[in-house]
Amino acid sequence: MNRTLVIGDIHGGLRALHQIMERANVTSKDTLLFLGDYVDGWSQSPEVLDFLIDLGNKQNCIFIRGNHDELLMDWLLGNFENFDESMWFKHGGEATVMAYSNVSDTTKKKHIEFLTSLENYYLDSQNRLFIHAGFTNMNGIAYEYFPKLFYWDRTLWETALALNENINKESIFYPKRLTLYEEIYIGHTPVTRIGETIPIQKACIWNIDTGAGFKGPLTIMDIDTKQIWQSEPLPTLYPTEKGRN
Repeated sequence: MNRTLVIGDIHGGLRALHQIMERANVTSKDTLLFLGDYVDGWSQSPEVLDFLIDLGNKQNCIFIRGNHDELLMDWLLGNFENFDESMWFKHGGEATVMAYSNVSDTTKKKHIEFLTSLENYYLDSQNRLFIHAGFTNMNGIAYEYFPKLFYWDRTLWETALALNENINKESIFYPKRLTLYEEIYIGHTPVTRIGETIPIQKACIWNIDTGAGFKGPLTIMDIDTKQIWQSEPLPTLYPTEKGRN
């Protein structure tokens, strides 16, 4: 059986990625959709990128761009014009820089090519949108004025969280952004902020970021059956590290 599986924010946690691949019994027949933020937090960001590059050569994978992935790319390229290195360090970048101290220039070049190739979003044939963070234009992704919002926005998830569930979709008060797509799969804002550690659905949005960068597990989900598989909480897998905590 061919499945389509979506994976939340990894944040350098290769051990967790190995766990969910094994627990979900992922095969080469499965399509894998990664929602971004592959790096920053735990100590294996370079190894995560190596693993993903290799995986993409073996089976159908769609790699979405996360904000931390762009931050790493800017650092690798030396694009510091709009780059706050001290802020990046506070949010997981320090572990990434330390990890790259042992990475060859050849591998760094491969990683830059991979990071450059990431997609801002993916829209499938069933009008299901996969995007790291969100979008702000009420007419949808094709009309977004500021593409960086695809991997920085939080207002889409905040709107879904604040929505009164008693408002009918046909109401003029129902947010138009939440009517455009059959389903929207996001990461970026961990559900641990609302006390959860499993994917949460609000309106048409599924948030798959279950806090792997912090104290939660990494999650993979079958988008058709909604079955999930999770790793152990990341601090358990990296007991001597702090991640993004």
